[in-house]
Amino acid sequence: MARRRKEGPEEVRTLERGLKVLEALAEARAVGLTPLAERLGFSKSTLYRLLQTLARRGFVEEEGGLYRVGPKAFAVGRAYLSQNLLLAARPEMEALAEAVGESVNLAVPAGLEALYVDQVEGPKLVRLFTAPGSRAPLHATGVGKVFLAFRGVPEGLPLTPFTPHTLTQREDLEEELRAVRARGYALDNEEKELGVRCVAAPLFGPDGRVVAALSLSAPASRLTLEEAHRLAPRVVEAARKASLRLGYTGGVY
Repeated sequence: MARRRKEGPEEVRTLERGLKVLEALAEARAVGLTPLAERLGFSKSTLYRLLQTLARRGFVEEEGGLYRVGPKAFAVGRAYLSQNLLLAARPEMEALAEAVGESVNLAVPAGLEALYVDQVEGPKLVRLFTAPGSRAPLHATGVGKVFLAFRGVPEGLPLTPFTPHTLTQREDLEEELRAVRARGYALDNEEKELGVRCVAAPLFGPDGRVVAALSLSAPASRLTLEEAHRLAPRVVEAARKASLRLGYTGGVY
């Protein structure tokens, strides 16, 4: 039986150097070989070998002599964020659902849609259920409007009508998104489904970018428009606490 070779100090040093390279690229965004070597205190030959190894594994990309973080590093970071997102948001979702008595959802952006990743059901007899893994249009949902308002409107976004209340004109949607940014939360006023209303607020990651949205949803007969606005600060506060748990330190809230 072949014996597994033990990793020695040199392998550990190489790993540490590789991680330092990734940390520096994360801060610099895109940088040339010489300034990166000077910043790290590495020789250019050593740094070049490290960069080539990282590039082969997809952790680094090179274009025009400039190096930046590659898609593999992004995928690893996204997995970390996803796991920590649920840990950060779940306690606030449970507290909000218990306090208000309505269902609370968590969604993330997924291309031209919003993807629901978690839900805490409210205790009331008639409640709404959104299965984790289901998708929703951006322009006709509270969570979707949060993403459009704080992350921008993607090219080619379809403005499909779902109910008579759906915003299908770009000018109307832009006006609504300005209001979302100004007040810090979004409403779905029976725009995806008649008889359903919700209020949603953004969750910010450590870099200040919106990474998710938390929403409270209920039958429109119970969650009137006035009630939705009244409860909005509680939704925003739950999202703020979840953002802080994620490491957000900005001042949007």
